[in-house]
Amino acid sequence: MISREEILKYHESGRKGKIEVIATKSLNNSRDLSIAYTPGVAIPCLEIEKNSEDAYRYTAKGNLVAVVSNGSAVLGLGNIGALAGKPVMEGKGMLFKKLADIDVFDIEIDSSDPDEIIKVVKLIEPTFGGINLEDIKAPDCFYIESELKKIMNIPVFHDDQHGTAVISGAALLNALEIVGKRIEEIKMVVNGAGAAGIACAKYYNKLGIKKENIFMCDSKGLITKKRQDINGYKIEFAQDTNLSTLKEIIIGADFFFGVSVKDILSEEMIRSMNKNPVVFAMANPDPEISYEKALSIRNDIIMATGRSDSPNQVNNLLGFPYIFRGALDVRATEINEEMKIAATKALALLAHKDVPESIRNKYNESELKFGKDYIIPKPLDPRVLYYVTPEVAKAAIETGVARKIIDMDDYRFELKKKSEAGF
Repeated sequence: MISREEILKYHESGRKGKIEVIATKSLNNSRDLSIAYTPGVAIPCLEIEKNSEDAYRYTAKGNLVAVVSNGSAVLGLGNIGALAGKPVMEGKGMLFKKLADIDVFDIEIDSSDPDEIIKVVKLIEPTFGGINLEDIKAPDCFYIESELKKIMNIPVFHDDQHGTAVISGAALLNALEIVGKRIEEIKMVVNGAGAAGIACAKYYNKLGIKKENIFMCDSKGLITKKRQDINGYKIEFAQDTNLSTLKEIIIGADFFFGVSVKDILSEEMIRSMNKNPVVFAMANPDPEISYEKALSIRNDIIMATGRSDSPNQVNNLLGFPYIFRGALDVRATEINEEMKIAATKALALLAHKDVPESIRNKYNESELKFGKDYIIPKPLDPRVLYYVTPEVAKAAIETGVARKIIDMDDYRFELKKKSEAGF
C-alpha cells in the first residue's frame, strides 16, 4: 500500500508538477535568435496566413492536445473545482507524453456554465490539434462535447465517456468469445447512469447489444418509462417494465456493467445471474463487488475492474493516447464511431497475442495468456501503440475525416521503432 506521504512527496519533489515545456529548436547564438523569433519568425507566420494547414508544418499544433476540465466530476472525488483537479489533468498530460509522445497543455476552466466552457474551448482551437475533455459532470459533458463537435474542426473527445467504452468494449468482446455467447443475444444491466454509464451503453449497442436488452439503473433504481424524474439522456434507455430495482433486473443477466458505488452487488445478485456471467465492476477505487468476493461466489464468472491489483484492469490509458495519436497523425477533423470501434477491435485482438517476457516482468507475472484472467492487454503494454494506433488512423482515412493520407505499413513500422526506442 502506498502511503499518503509518499504520494504527496512524489508530486512535490523536484520540479513541481508532472509536465514541463521543452525547447525543440536550438537557441545558441544570435542567428538562432533571429530565426526562432524576430525577424525570421515572420516568414512562417505569413505562410500560415496564406494556408492555415501550414500550421501543422511550422508549429506544434499537430502534436498538441488540450486536456480541458472544470473539475466538476474528478475521479470519485466529485465536484472539487478546477484548481483541485489540476493534478489529475497534469497526470493525463504525463500519460499522453510517456505512452504516445503527444504534448499537452492542461486547461482548467473555473466555470460551471457549459456555454462558457464551450466558448473558451472554441476560442483556443488555433493552438491545438485535439481537445481531450476530462472530469466534467453529466449531463453537462454530453452537451459540451456535442456542441463543440459541431463547431470545431479538430477532434473533441470526452475520455470519461468514450475511453471507458472503448477499453471495456474490447474486454467484453473477448469475454463473450471465451464463454461462447453472442453479443446480440445477451442481457446487459448497467448500474450508474452518469457520463460513463450512458456512453458505454450507447457504445455497446453499436457493438451489437440490442437496446431492448440493456437495462440501466441510477441511484433511484431501474430507469423505466413510468418514471417522471429522468433527464433526456437517460430516457433513451428507459424500459417498459414493472420491475424497479437492480436486485430484480439482474436476475438472468449475462453482463453487469457498473460505474456506480462500492459493494452494491450482493452475493444473491451474483448468484441470480445467467450461466457464465461477465461482471465489469468499474467503481473507482472500490468496485461494486471485489474481484476476490465475486470469484468466491461463482467459479464460472469473468470479472474485470478498474483496479491494478486484480486481473483484467480496464484502464483508460489503453485508449486515449493511441486514439489521439492516430487522429493527429492523419490530421483527422474528428474522432468518430468507426475510429473508436477500430481501437476496440485492435485491443481485443492484441490480447490474443503471446505476451513478451518484458511485459510479464513489469507485472511480476510468470504467464499471461488469453483466457478468463487475461481478456485485455495490460495498461503498460508498449505494443498498444503500434497495434491500435494504425487501426485508428486507417479508420479515419476510410471514413473520410482524415486530411492526410499515409501508408499504413510504413506508419506501423515507424511507430514500432519509436516505441522500442522510447521515443
